[in-house]
Amino acid sequence: MAITPALSTVGGVTIAHAQLLVLGGGVTGRSVAQVLSNMGAEVSLYDENENSTFEFNRVTINELSNINWAAAVVSPGWRPSHPVIADLRNREIPLLNEIDLAWEIKQQVAPEQKWLAITGTNGKTTTVELTESILKAAGINAFACGNVGTPVIDAVTSEQKYDYLILELSSFQLHWSESAEFVAGSILNIALDHIDWHGSFAEYAKSKLDLLSRSVTAILNGDDAAVVEGSQHWQGRKVFYTLQTPKPGEIGLVEDLLVDRSFVIDPMEAAMICELTEVQPTAPHSVSNALAAAGLARAIGVDHEVIRSAIKKFRPGRHRIELVLEENGIRWIDDSKATNPHAAQASVMSELSVVWIAGGLAKGAEMSDLIAQVGSRLRAVVLIGTDRELIAHELQSNFPNVSIVRVDPQPGHDRSSADNEFMNQIVTEAKQLAQKGDAVLLAPACASMDQFLSYGDRGDRFAKSVREIVGKNDNAS
Repeated sequence: MAITPALSTVGGVTIAHAQLLVLGGGVTGRSVAQVLSNMGAEVSLYDENENSTFEFNRVTINELSNINWAAAVVSPGWRPSHPVIADLRNREIPLLNEIDLAWEIKQQVAPEQKWLAITGTNGKTTTVELTESILKAAGINAFACGNVGTPVIDAVTSEQKYDYLILELSSFQLHWSESAEFVAGSILNIALDHIDWHGSFAEYAKSKLDLLSRSVTAILNGDDAAVVEGSQHWQGRKVFYTLQTPKPGEIGLVEDLLVDRSFVIDPMEAAMICELTEVQPTAPHSVSNALAAAGLARAIGVDHEVIRSAIKKFRPGRHRIELVLEENGIRWIDDSKATNPHAAQASVMSELSVVWIAGGLAKGAEMSDLIAQVGSRLRAVVLIGTDRELIAHELQSNFPNVSIVRVDPQPGHDRSSADNEFMNQIVTEAKQLAQKGDAVLLAPACASMDQFLSYGDRGDRFAKSVREIVGKNDNAS
């Protein structure tokens, strides 16, 4: 059940009987539409996907310009340069967004509720989920929401009346949001991603760094040059975390221990957070995420012992360096969530010899830095997807001895079909290339929507094929 906010205005707009437009009929758009409808607004939805169906009034592109909307709520994926957005701006129709709407509603229905926020190119979901686990272990009524799954507006209007919300915020959400405030925010990393949406790396980084202006305390990756440089002029409380020995005021590693030298009485001393091997998987980016989550928890007073207990029990969600099968000395790993070069680099560099499955929609990202870093770890590469030649070009130019196999779906390929022949082909090719001691790694460095429904669908299909083709054949031999 959800609480219906008893508000007369939101975003300066009178809600009752107002004609409101919601742009985007996805999960966030539908949640916003439902909340506003419950508040008495007359809500219409516009979605460019003509096959989408929803219970609210659907308007056409022609109707958009003929109605004098009281306001429009923009779903986060809509580009600021979109012609519909430009038309609304020209007509001086107020543009609202889900995060700020949720914040304004929260101020009325749950004024004591506090928000934490996490953003970054990679690791957001894992860090959000770990932070939620730590807070729950401390007996705090906390909930992870935002880009991680449940829209923030649903969490705010939930009857659960959470004490803390931990928000995963994408660069899109941060671009549109202006008023939400956070007792602590964390920027995990900033690397090339979504350049097609933002137009440049500078604009993408600016969206991420904007989190600082609305955070009381910032938990920042001291190993990430873009984060360090971008935060240097911010005057709030900065706590850096690092995979190196931390300075006073920082969080980091001392030999095989994660330690806190920030949230302690004497920063010349170090309090143990946990042992290195208690972070699973014990890969550098996983340890970095654990330090960020620990920093956020310490920022609101959670004890070190509680943090350690939660870290020991925590395992990342699906499609994040997930071991699918180990047969004949070959490890088959699903990291389908590695949808950009930065994430794929972390995956490949955690292995010594890799048969790499990569490709898809690059979203404007370049592949030169990625290939320069990982090329020496690659035995062979299986390439798929629209932008695979970006990867192929860099490999052929810099690592010509790495074997490349391209796999295409059959004509008429339907990404929504239950038929898994395309992924079966991919796995079969990888199986022929792999040798004992290799990891066959699905870490595509690209988004999935050109050939799959989502990164989750891509990962599920990979796991299914591996178990049916590799597991069955190897067990039978």
